[in-house]
This record gives sequence, structure tokens and C-alpha cells, in this order.
Amino acid sequence: MKLPGEELAALLVAVSFAAGLNVYATVATLGLLAHAGALALPAPLHLLANWWVIAASGALFAVEFFADKVPAFDLIWNALHTFIRVPVAALLAYQATSSLSPGEQMAATLAGGLIALAAHGGKTAARAVVTPSPEPFSNIALSLGEDALAVFLTWLATWKPWIAATIAGVLVVLVVLMVRWVWRALAALFRGAERTLEA
Repeated sequence: MKLPGEELAALLVAVSFAAGLNVYATVATLGLLAHAGALALPAPLHLLANWWVIAASGALFAVEFFADKVPAFDLIWNALHTFIRVPVAALLAYQATSSLSPGEQMAATLAGGLIALAAHGGKTAARAVVTPSPEPFSNIALSLGEDALAVFLTWLATWKPWIAATIAGVLVVLVVLMVRWVWRALAALFRGAERTLEA
């Protein structure tokens, strides 16, 4: 299924948000969908359909699946992934829009990175509320929900990109409305990760 320009933009909104939640699940899902012929990736992204890339992202998704559910360690994991999720989302947007003018491509790249940052910030803010809970189940349930949403949005974006983009857009607006809370959560995340490393 080849997407026209407007639908590609909608897909990138959804995929960027998904990458901000779980970049490895997003890349693996894109690769599997492309390999199955459900999605025609732009030429610069054909590498995602390679079995080595699918296997590597799938393996990293498996690592994240468990690492993200370990109390305290998940603070370090998410702090480090601020520097992975956002750049990868921006890179996907950059590569996917290589046929556009340089200005449009840079705008798409910036948008992809900002959307991923919003998703990552929202995820972090939610964790800041749930992680202090003494029982582990709420943290595990939240992490499972994030993983499922990343895969679902990526999959949905391949056949209903506007619906997926609308869902992602609504979530981005919610994060923006809570920007002060998100900023405090990100700051607390890095402080918590630093304390955990020093312990």
C-alpha cells in the first residue's frame, strides 16, 4: 500500500508519537508491515524491512519490555532513551520525506522529533505519578499499555493514517496542556536516575 503525500504526513505523526513511547517496537512493527507488503516504505526506509533490522529491533524491544518494568532501573532506562527515541523519530521523518524540498524535509524532521519528545515526556510524567506506588503492578500495567499503544498506532497508521494521526494529535495536545507537569517529571526522571547510579 503506497501512501500519497498527505497520508504520509499523517502516518509520520502517528509513527513519531509511537517512537516516543517505544522506538524499538515501532521500528520492528514498521519493518514487519513493510516486509509483509502492507506498507510501501519510501526508498530511504527500505532498510527497515531487512530481516537483520527487524531482528535487532525485535531483540531490543524484548530487552526494553523487561527493563521498563523494573522499579528504579526504569528511571535510568527512560532517561537514556530520551537521547534515542527522539533522534530516531526525527531520522525516520527525515528519511521518509527525502523527496520533498530541503525546507519541507527539515520541517518534517523537526516535527517528528518534537512529537516524539511530547510522547516521551507524557510517558515520563505518567511514570512520575505511578512509580512511587509501593506495589509494582500499576507500573507494569502502564508499561504494557505504552508498548501496546506504540504497536497499535504504528499498525493503524498503515491503513487508517488519519485516525492514527488524530489519536496521536489529541495525545500531543494533552501533553502540551500539561507541559509544566511534564517538564517537572523529566527533571525528576534525570535526578532519580542520577541518584540510582550514585547508590
